[in-house]
Amino acid sequence: MLSLVRLACVPLFLWLLFGRDNAHGAAWLLAVLGATDWVDGFIARRFNQVSTLGKVLDPVADRILLIVGILAILDYGAVPAWLAWVVLAREVVVGVGVLVLAGLGARRVDVQWIGKCGAFALMVAFPLFLVSDSGVFWADEARFVAWPAALLGLVFTYWSAVMYIPLGRAALSEARAEKASDGRQVGSAG
Repeated sequence: MLSLVRLACVPLFLWLLFGRDNAHGAAWLLAVLGATDWVDGFIARRFNQVSTLGKVLDPVADRILLIVGILAILDYGAVPAWLAWVVLAREVVVGVGVLVLAGLGARRVDVQWIGKCGAFALMVAFPLFLVSDSGVFWADEARFVAWPAALLGLVFTYWSAVMYIPLGRAALSEARAEKASDGRQVGSAG
C-alpha cells in the first residue's frame, strides 16, 4: 500500500520542484518517499504481510521514484550530469535485464540486500544535492554528505547489478528445467 502512496506523490514532488520552485520542500518529500521504502518492507516482514504483488510493486515504485527524481534534479541543475547518467544507466540495464528474463519465462529474482542499501544511499544523496542547490544555510554540509552517499550508492548498486547476472541465469535455468520436466510428465501420461 505504501508503494502506491509513494507513486502517487511523484507528481507532488515535481510540482514542488518546478511549479513552486521549492527545491528544499521537494528534497524533503523525496527523502521521505525514499525512507518509506524501508518502512514499507519492515512493516510487511514484521506483520507477515509480504505478498507477490508487493515484491513486484515495491521495486517498480523504487525505480520510478529514483528515475523521475534523478531526471528532475538533473533538469533542475542540482546534480552533475555524469553522476545522474551513470546511475540511470544502471537502472536501464537492470530494468531491461528483468524484462528479458521475464520474456524468456524465468522466475522472478528477489531484490538483493546490497542493491537496497545502494538505492537507499542514492535516495539520501539526491535529495541532499537538491538541498545544496536550494540556498538553505546548510547547503554546503548537504553537498559534503551527498557526495560520499552518492559514491557509496553507485558502488552498491553496480555491485548488485553484477550479482544479478548469475542469479538471472539460475532463474532462467530453473524455469527451463521446470518446463522440460512438465513436458516430460505430460508426454509420459499420454
